[in-house]
Amino acid sequence: MMRMIMMKESWSRIAALIERDLRRFRRSPTLIVVSMIFPLVQLVILGYAFGGKIKNINVGVVDQDYREPAVRLKGMLNAVTVNAQTFKSIPYYDLGLAMGDLRNGRIDAVVNIPPDFSRYVLSGADPRVALIVDNTDQFSSSALTSSLTELLQAFNPKPSVSRQTREATLSVVEVYPYVPYIQFLLPGTIVLAIFVTCMIGGGIIYIDDKARGLHEGYLVTPLTKFDLIMGFNLAGAIKAVLSGFVLVTLGSLIAGIANPLDPLRLVRMLLLVALTALALVSMMFLIMVRVSDPLVPRAIFGVLNTLLFFPSGAVYPINAFPAWMKIITVIDPFTYAVDGFKSLLLKNTGLAAIAGDMFFLALFSLLAMAAATRLFRRSL
Repeated sequence: MMRMIMMKESWSRIAALIERDLRRFRRSPTLIVVSMIFPLVQLVILGYAFGGKIKNINVGVVDQDYREPAVRLKGMLNAVTVNAQTFKSIPYYDLGLAMGDLRNGRIDAVVNIPPDFSRYVLSGADPRVALIVDNTDQFSSSALTSSLTELLQAFNPKPSVSRQTREATLSVVEVYPYVPYIQFLLPGTIVLAIFVTCMIGGGIIYIDDKARGLHEGYLVTPLTKFDLIMGFNLAGAIKAVLSGFVLVTLGSLIAGIANPLDPLRLVRMLLLVALTALALVSMMFLIMVRVSDPLVPRAIFGVLNTLLFFPSGAVYPINAFPAWMKIITVIDPFTYAVDGFKSLLLKNTGLAAIAGDMFFLALFSLLAMAAATRLFRRSL
């Protein structure tokens, strides 16, 4: 009973801290404009304006033929995996399973060798290989189509004079409707808007409070370290959720996303926005928990923006990055948020397809808040 009373008092204190922070946010129209409007401007400009060679695209290979020409073609696919590394050939024995993994984002394309492929090759009856691509990423799908077209040219025998041909050709099937670059850029823009709000409305305001002496007022209250960190994080997350959800709706309308106001999609998006906001605001407080100089967060804003945003795959596919940059993508919460928003916005998938992204964001939030609570000094 006593424990329940203490928890209730703790959450009452946290709620009071959140209420104070949100009232101040409401009185800052400049902050609201900066966190919501500027990313929209960036979306429009970059979306209509925009290298690195793309590598290691995950391609599922389904062989329904198993005869000599099909085996030779698979050998050439494996050779590309080892040498040029444009794509990684992953064998599948069931086309339905490969298509399921394609739609859930586990692979980027499926090469299907049909049952009569070898017979058509040997009889010169226009053999075809199907390439089924996730065309939400136009960079990767174009690079893959070009690579496989060149591979089939090497596979084919010399031209004959017959009216039919023994040359295998590629039939490209796009899983999704055409995705313009402005739509490809939208998921990163949403995450950037959430980050800007977390940076300005979370980290910078917290440091400014310390510089003005407001922080000292918290220390003479019954608020515990957990109360303070939880209150700061939830207040910052609520502001970031508002900013992110505005970008989800307005950005989807601007970019021309199909059915942008579908209720179920909006619920899924809101959940991902909330997890992203918690992860990023927790990260900001972990970075700022021991900082006192108000110039520091402003100085590192540009560095953090570059370090987190561009390696996330928001602007260009991760497969084109050098090895050292891919290390950043593994621990960057932007990477998982952008991937989740791409699945929900561009592919209209369910939550099962982004379960891994949501798990990482939730785990990252918990670890960052725990570390920030540990490092927080409840003293001057």
